[in-house]
Amino acid sequence: SGSSQVALRIRPMSTAELAEGARRIAHCVDQQVVVLQDPTEGSDDVLRASRSRQKSYLFDVVFDSTATQETVYHGTTQGLVAVVTSGCNATIFTYGPTGCGKTYTMLGTDGELGICARTLAELFQTIEDSSSDVEYEVSLSYLEIYNEMIRDLLSPSLGCLQLREDASGHVRVAGLTKVPATNTDEVMQLLARGNRHRMQEPTAANCTSLRSHAMLQVTVCQRHRGRELRHGHLCMIDLAGSERAAQTQNRGQRMKEGAHINRSLLALGNCIKALSQQASSKYINYRDSKLTRLLKDSLRGNSHTVMIAHISPASTAFEESRSTLAYAQRAKNIRTTVE
Repeated sequence: SGSSQVALRIRPMSTAELAEGARRIAHCVDQQVVVLQDPTEGSDDVLRASRSRQKSYLFDVVFDSTATQETVYHGTTQGLVAVVTSGCNATIFTYGPTGCGKTYTMLGTDGELGICARTLAELFQTIEDSSSDVEYEVSLSYLEIYNEMIRDLLSPSLGCLQLREDASGHVRVAGLTKVPATNTDEVMQLLARGNRHRMQEPTAANCTSLRSHAMLQVTVCQRHRGRELRHGHLCMIDLAGSERAAQTQNRGQRMKEGAHINRSLLALGNCIKALSQQASSKYINYRDSKLTRLLKDSLRGNSHTVMIAHISPASTAFEESRSTLAYAQRAKNIRTTVE
C-alpha cells in the first residue's frame, strides 16, 4: 500500500530579515513539533488576547536551520528509490512561500546537492549494483505548469501541451519529450538547461521568484529475464511560491499569475483535505487544475508521497508561516487507501 510523509524545514534567518529587526518566532521542539509564536503585541483586541500567543504543529519530521542537505535527504526521500525500483510510484513535493528554500532543498547548489541529485545518484547506483539478469531503462521528462499552461522544459519550442486521459484513466501530457538517462550528471545538466526556461519574475517577496510548478518525471522500466516488464515512476515537484498576493505586491499580469498559482495550490489542498477525511465514498475532485489532474495517480492508491514544507522563522513572515503550517498539517492527515 502507499504511504505519505510530511516534513517541515525551517530555513536560517536571512541577512535582510536580521537587518529589518525580525525576531525568530518559529522553533523546532524535539524532531516533530514546530511552535509558532504570534508576534503581534498584546493589543486591546479581546478576541486575540484570549487566544494563546503560540500554536504548535505536529509533523512526521522537522528540520531546523542547522539541518544539512544530507540530513534532509536521509530523513525524507532516501527510501523512495527502493519503492520505484520495485515497480511502484513515488512523489516528492517542496511547498511553501517564495524565498523559504524550496528550490534549494530540491535542486541544491554545486557544493550542497539537493534531494533531486541525491535520489538520482542512489537510483543509478542501485541499478549498477543489481544482478545481471535484470535490465533497466531510465527515462525522464521535465515540464512546468505556468498560468494553467503546460510547457516542456526540455523542448520549450513545442509550445503549450495538452493533457489526455488514456483508456485506463491515466492522465498523460500529449507530445511531452522523454529522454533516456544513464547517469546523474547527465540528468542534472538537463535540469539546469530546463530551469533556464522556467518562468521567473521579480516580486516584492523575492527577486528571482519561480512563478511555475516544475515537475521532473523519472520512469524506471525493468525487465527480469523471462518475466513481464515493471514500471516505477518517480515524480519530483518544486511547487511555485504559495504566498498571498498582498505579500508580493503584484499587480496586473503578476496578480493574475498569482491567482493561477493559488488556484492550483488550492485545488491540491482540497484534494489533500478530501483524502485526509477518511470517508471512503468521498469524491475527490482532481479536475480543478492541471496540477491535480497530473498528480491524480501520485496522490491516490499505492503511491508513496513526501511533502517537504518550508518556512522562514522570522516574525515578519508570521502570516505566511501560519498558512503554510496549516496546509502542511492537513496534508499530514492523508492516509492513502489502495485502489
